[in-house]
Amino acid sequence: MIDKQTTVRLMTAEDVDGVYKVEVDAFSVPWTKEAFENEVLLNQFAYYLVAEYEGEIVGYCGVWIIMDEAHITNIAVHQSKRGLGIGDALLRHVLELSLTYGALTMTLEVRTSNHLAQNLYRKYGFEAGGIRKNYYTDNQEDALVMWVNLKERYWQ
Repeated sequence: MIDKQTTVRLMTAEDVDGVYKVEVDAFSVPWTKEAFENEVLLNQFAYYLVAEYEGEIVGYCGVWIIMDEAHITNIAVHQSKRGLGIGDALLRHVLELSLTYGALTMTLEVRTSNHLAQNLYRKYGFEAGGIRKNYYTDNQEDALVMWVNLKERYWQ
């Protein structure tokens, strides 16, 4: 469970530098700062959350909500803060946000080798839905497409 020193909130343009630090730490082919700026400032479908620990951004999660579908674009936690429940909290908050904005389903892609992340997604009802061959540009690894029916799972 996430501790009391960690908070999750909506990302602002002022958070881009902190999010970028997490991005570079977490991914071999990171998004650019400009990509995050565009997401926050220009993409009307994008919502990003940040996790802060003692005032420092240690994780983030992005989602696009278009009509009744949500798609997680990325989720990352700085290596120094993994295992503390931050990724779990980010995912839970983005699910709640998506429901609030009317999403009925949610999808994401995850590396086929990333079993830890897949287990987290399964905890929240995500199921395997297909494979995107050679999805990742750094090593041509396949992506597992996962999805969850939010209406069936969370609206009761």
